[in-house]
Amino acid sequence: MFYGLLHPLKDIFSAFNVFRYITVRTALAGVTAMLICLLAGPWLINLLRRKQIGQEIRTDGPQSHLAKKGTPTMGGILIIAATIIPTLLWGNLSNTYVWLAIGTMITFGIVGWLDDYLKVIRRRSLGLIARYKLALQIGLAVAFGAVVMLLGRAEVFDLHLSLPIFKSWLPYLGWLYWPWIVLILVGSSNAVNLADGLDGLATGLTLISSAALTALTYIAGHAIFSKYLYVARVPMAAELTVFGGALTGACLGFLWFNSHPAQVFMGDVGALSLGATLAMISILIKQEFLLFSVAGVFIIELLSVAIQVSYFRLSGGKRVFRMAPLHHHFELLGWPEEKVVIRFWILGLIFALFTLTTLKLR
Repeated sequence: MFYGLLHPLKDIFSAFNVFRYITVRTALAGVTAMLICLLAGPWLINLLRRKQIGQEIRTDGPQSHLAKKGTPTMGGILIIAATIIPTLLWGNLSNTYVWLAIGTMITFGIVGWLDDYLKVIRRRSLGLIARYKLALQIGLAVAFGAVVMLLGRAEVFDLHLSLPIFKSWLPYLGWLYWPWIVLILVGSSNAVNLADGLDGLATGLTLISSAALTALTYIAGHAIFSKYLYVARVPMAAELTVFGGALTGACLGFLWFNSHPAQVFMGDVGALSLGATLAMISILIKQEFLLFSVAGVFIIELLSVAIQVSYFRLSGGKRVFRMAPLHHHFELLGWPEEKVVIRFWILGLIFALFTLTTLKLR
């Protein structure tokens, strides 16, 4: 909105030419998103309390978590709003990739909201039946995959697979790109959801991942940087940098209220939405494989659950970890919640920095 209003005025006042720069609008989007969270956060928390929209705690989880029962949840609505509003204000709304990212965030957020809503009205920690929730996620992923495939047929999206380290080997997937998109979207959405179990854990890790992806998005959309670093050139992805900046700012602002002891939880409306959004950004900038390292801690959390469940069934009831996801394992080892969160954040930073350094390995 502001981009469309202010940039055309450059002929009248040359200073308005600054709004054509992606970096300026990304910074403005990030600051706007953070301010929206900081200003609207107390109002939303009070509203959730008045409506008695509180978190239900699993009885089979760590006993220390029982004290968190009743903490306002569905705070992910704030992250979604604080990401989309600045994008609409500072982004170029003629860009298809921006609308794909916004659409992914909203629709997966709706699935998460439905899950949270059922938990609240039923007053228990289980919302949507797992297979129904997974079916909704897959359905949305198939729909968005179809849109991306249509963009590929129109030569707006490249259906070649970009691999890290390899400079010139770009295998063409064609229609096989569709199930690949579904896998990435559904997997990432559930990975973030599983990591959302401690105060500030998923928010901080998403902040780190989104910041790294924003840098990758800027590189992919920049003709000189992408050529120098042998990164797939995606001209339309440049505008996604503004969206990524808004997402990073929104997570930073939300962390103010979500850090220990949390005043509000993001809920599934936030976790499912954020996971799918990170995946969609990586897909559009042709860096799906780098998502595995950028979001390395999320992947580890997902794998810990898969390993625990598989081993439990194969061994007749034995466990690899004291509890899954992995952050609960360390809690039961005696680590304070704050220590688990901060050390997982540090690990997330290491993964993100490693991802960025791999660009030079090409």
